[in-house]
Amino acid sequence: MKARRPADLGRGFNLFWAGQTVSVVGDRITVFAVPTLMIFVLHASALQVGVVAMAQYLGIPLLGPVAGVLVDRWNKRRTMLVCDLIRLVAVAVIPLAHWLGFLSTPLLFGCVAVISGATIFFNVGYLIAVPAVVEEDQMVRAYSRLEGSGSVSEVAGPSIAAALYSALGVAALLVDAASYLVSAACFRSMKPWGDRTLVEGTVWERLTAGFRMNWADPVLRRVVLAAVTLNCGGPVFVTVLPVLAYRGMGVSVGVFGAAMSVGAVGALAGAVVAPRIGERFGLGRTLAWSLLLHCLVGLGVLAAPALPAGPVIAVTMGCYGFFMSCINVCSAPTRQSRMSAEHQGVMHAAFRTVTWGVIPLAALLGGLAVSALTGPLGILDAARWTMAGGTLLAACSFLPALGIQARLDAAARAQKEPFSAEPELTEPAR
Repeated sequence: MKARRPADLGRGFNLFWAGQTVSVVGDRITVFAVPTLMIFVLHASALQVGVVAMAQYLGIPLLGPVAGVLVDRWNKRRTMLVCDLIRLVAVAVIPLAHWLGFLSTPLLFGCVAVISGATIFFNVGYLIAVPAVVEEDQMVRAYSRLEGSGSVSEVAGPSIAAALYSALGVAALLVDAASYLVSAACFRSMKPWGDRTLVEGTVWERLTAGFRMNWADPVLRRVVLAAVTLNCGGPVFVTVLPVLAYRGMGVSVGVFGAAMSVGAVGALAGAVVAPRIGERFGLGRTLAWSLLLHCLVGLGVLAAPALPAGPVIAVTMGCYGFFMSCINVCSAPTRQSRMSAEHQGVMHAAFRTVTWGVIPLAALLGGLAVSALTGPLGILDAARWTMAGGTLLAACSFLPALGIQARLDAAARAQKEPFSAEPELTEPAR
């Protein structure tokens, strides 16, 4: 019996996939190198690490509301190419500033903020790109492959980043800069897609329409509430993790990178099995339980220092990544199934604005909490309990997600019975 080959999703998707795979591996280098650089070269405090982490998402509440409206009016492929080139320059400035002797926390904040701003516009196009280059019935498979690439970057990226940082220092960031060039070249090689959308209404009307779309639909509303809750606590965990590892546990750069890579195998496994889990149990149900389990496994960091720090980080992040992959694979198709193509841009932009807009404050809160608690508790316990608190807050995201599957099922029944009422658009009686 011949082995079954994975379905080919076409040259357009393959180019997109290849470019993003290279780019996300490069991104892991910057995500790893920036806090490492701050702690070991700039001797930054936990609060300063939190401030720069905040810059990574600061553009979301500032630019997010208009990103979808503007991207709808621009050529999507060209917009994403330009965003890659902007990010290339912003990343390259960091090693250049180091070599010239003026690298500082404010400069890092500015570079990270520029990268964040360009990423906002890029991500709106990213979510439009998949339905533009693959058929509707292949979207879950396409997102699974993209999520798999992200998970591979989680596996390989930290080890690559740790090795490059150990060998090259800040010059390792030039590898990430080069990855954006590869991504831009892939976009340039694709057949034209994503022409500007001709839509009625002013920018303000389209802007407010995106928020109304997310709130009026009962499925989208619950996804929004779940994501906001998750992002109120999750960034606290991620921001404080390098502080816990380097300063609280005394972990070296190499051990931390290896632990993150070993742990990210779980994220790769999640990307592979998430489509099957979603098909068996339903996207909404899989999303809800993945949210809960993703958060609760973060409490594994409390096992250190009673157990060795490296294995604790690896196992905790492996489970953490597994359920995060399940969340990502299920979330985007669920949202896209609720909106027609011409409204995808403003719907996604409004969703990102609301759900990611809380991340800068959460990241800053993590840094503030560790700084405030270090005096009475010490850096180790301050970091551990701050991360645990953020994780428990994020676990509440499970509650609004519980009602999603019932509404998806109601929508499926309504499609089979076109003359019936539309229960998926109304709230059930209480």
